[in-house]
Amino acid sequence: MTTSEIVALVVRYGLVLLFLPFSALDKIFGFDHAVKQAQSMFKPRPIAITMILIGLFVEIVCTLGVVTGIADRACAFIIAGYCVATAVLYKQFWAQGDFWSDPDGKGRTLLWDFLKNLSLGAGFLLIVIGTDGTGLVPFLHAPLASSHPYRVHP
Repeated sequence: MTTSEIVALVVRYGLVLLFLPFSALDKIFGFDHAVKQAQSMFKPRPIAITMILIGLFVEIVCTLGVVTGIADRACAFIIAGYCVATAVLYKQFWAQGDFWSDPDGKGRTLLWDFLKNLSLGAGFLLIVIGTDGTGLVPFLHAPLASSHPYRVHP
């Protein structure tokens, strides 16, 4: 592997590190806890379980796609949506009631978590659109194609 390819691999793994292995393993080893957390938004247990399983799929399969370069743009697009969805569902800083009144309150803490989720999602969108100026065209033309992250471009 060339230095450029190693850097691309390290950067991509840095993006997915939160999900694989950490969040995925947390869901696997603490499955009941994860389901209870999901039930805060999806009351029926079967729906909460389904949501956790979908999350596991995204966190394992899509992160592997990003790291390996296999359908990496589509995988990154899905993870970006996952980041936004988890921010909106679980980081509701606006619903705490203490955002303006308590600088150390839960609302302020959740705001930072919300913004981190959105920022991470934006990082994945860089894989979707690329940094070569072609924008969405390659993704829209062939959404399941690889961006060939480990091929050195002339």
